[in-house]
Order: sequence, then structure tokens, then C-alpha cells
Amino acid sequence: MIIIRLDRVLADRKMRLNDLAAQVGISNVNLSYLKTGKVRAIRFSTLDAICRVLNCQPGDILEYVDEEPPMT
Repeated sequence: MIIIRLDRVLADRKMRLNDLAAQVGISNVNLSYLKTGKVRAIRFSTLDAICRVLNCQPGDILEYVDEEPPMT
């Protein structure tokens, strides 16, 4: 499962979602869906713009968590 950590990065940068949306050129609603994990995909161009504005790496925003229990 992929976890979206955009809220954490925004808090670290002391930036509001509205400000990021304006600088990235994406609607506030779509960015809010991304932040809450209610999207199934993200365009690389959008991810690139978010990372450029926030001065971060994609791994700062996206995290993989294995949903299956470890095999014993």
C-alpha cells in the first residue's frame, strides 16, 4: 500500500494546501484528494511540480507499506 505523506511535508515547510495548489497549478480539491489518499494515481508532472515547490524528493511524499503479514 502507498501512503501519502503530503500533510507532513506541508507542515514541515509551514505551507498551506491552498498555497501549494496555487504554485503547482492544480485545483485545491484535487490536491486535497491527494493529501487524504483518495486518489488512485498521480501524474509524474504533478509529482515533479509538488517536489519542486516543496524542495523535496518523491520519497518524502510517498511511502510504501507492506500490507501482508510477514511469513514465518
